[in-house]
Amino acid sequence: MADKPWSPGGRAPLPFAGEAPDEFRTRILQQQAEAAERRRQDLKDQASTLKTPAARILVWERLHQARLPKDVAHGLVAVIAASTGLTAEQVQDEQRERFRSVPNT
Repeated sequence: MADKPWSPGGRAPLPFAGEAPDEFRTRILQQQAEAAERRRQDLKDQASTLKTPAARILVWERLHQARLPKDVAHGLVAVIAASTGLTAEQVQDEQRERFRSVPNT
């Protein structure tokens, strides 16, 4: 899997019309390096004490493509807390803040 660059839709990227193979490889390597740097920065931001708990949880959601659960007893609360350097209570406070005006469905 590591030998295939990620692309939207799960398809391997294609060279542009007229793009030389070495230019294509260089472009793909640059894109991969940029994606790796964005991920590294996101992981750093996810646990940064300079970020609010809400901002850290938003980064976690983006990285994991998952939403903060509504249920304060949900198993992901502990996972999110561990990943963000927050306490479970801080994650639950954010849940209550986000979902206090949302009716239960």
